[in-house]
Amino acid sequence: MASSKINRRIKANPDTGFGTQAGSIGGRYINRDGSFNLRKTGWPFWKRISLYSYILELSWLQFLLVIVVFYFLANIFFSALYLLAGIEQLQGFLAKTQWGRIKETFFFSTQTFTTVGYGRLHPAGDGADTIASVETMAGWLFFALVTGLLYGRFTRPRAYIAFSEKALISPYKDSTGLMFRMVPFKNIHQLTDAKVAVNLSLLITDNDRSDYEFYQLPLERSRVDMFNMNWTVVHPINETSPLYNLTPEDLARADFELMIQVTGFDPVFSNQVLQRTSYTFNEVVWGAKFSQMYHQSEDAETTILELDKLSRYESVALPVPNLQKDSDAIRTNSL
Repeated sequence: MASSKINRRIKANPDTGFGTQAGSIGGRYINRDGSFNLRKTGWPFWKRISLYSYILELSWLQFLLVIVVFYFLANIFFSALYLLAGIEQLQGFLAKTQWGRIKETFFFSTQTFTTVGYGRLHPAGDGADTIASVETMAGWLFFALVTGLLYGRFTRPRAYIAFSEKALISPYKDSTGLMFRMVPFKNIHQLTDAKVAVNLSLLITDNDRSDYEFYQLPLERSRVDMFNMNWTVVHPINETSPLYNLTPEDLARADFELMIQVTGFDPVFSNQVLQRTSYTFNEVVWGAKFSQMYHQSEDAETTILELDKLSRYESVALPVPNLQKDSDAIRTNSL
């Protein structure tokens, strides 16, 4: 069993915030995008959701789609109210057909909602006046909220860090190392005082009892002053590592997961930023090393960083017999 080979002299972290009971955890702890693989139930939906935070987390396409859909639904709602109040309470129609007047009512609603107010079509009754007054106020609130959301999306601090698709078991000094690569991919977002923390989750079985244990892995380098190029993070696999003497089969049985958290100061946002990701056993390649992803420019005046090579690696022989290459997994990555 994998647990019998794990170096028990290596002290596990007492608590990282994740549960330890085997069988109670479904899948990985952290998704590749940094979100937690967790779904909460038991309380009403309206208590569990933060609408503001949810909208901030949407992609730009989803965000714009939500705004457009809400805008049209709001105007359809107010158009229906005008029709219920009586279409005769609106004056200035050019259309002679009922459908034509419904369309003009909808466009009158959009003009009122946005406070454009061209003036040709106008309310001429208490009901229509009341609806128009409420709609104008709703329009102010809508555009104020959208403005705030846009400002929040543009100014919210975010770590623009990309991680390699795979973590590698590679030759390192006289032994081996577990490593992954990351890079800040935006042109002007360079982090200072960047720090990385790597935690390892393993399923330990002793005396027919299975529990998850967590280890904070010591790294070759856990901090850099300036993080503006690619950074290969390395955990040396030696006698002080919980991975020492483990085989691919051992890690598969131990439900291996590597959890990464990167923090740093972004001068553009003038604030701390954070990014998380994780690797499971299926995302680890044994016997490989990362390809170099930067070189000099032709005039030797600057450095070229090729972001498309972030996940590229090539197969190599491992220097110790307990880390044999997996012939199915070791191949040149064509990413």
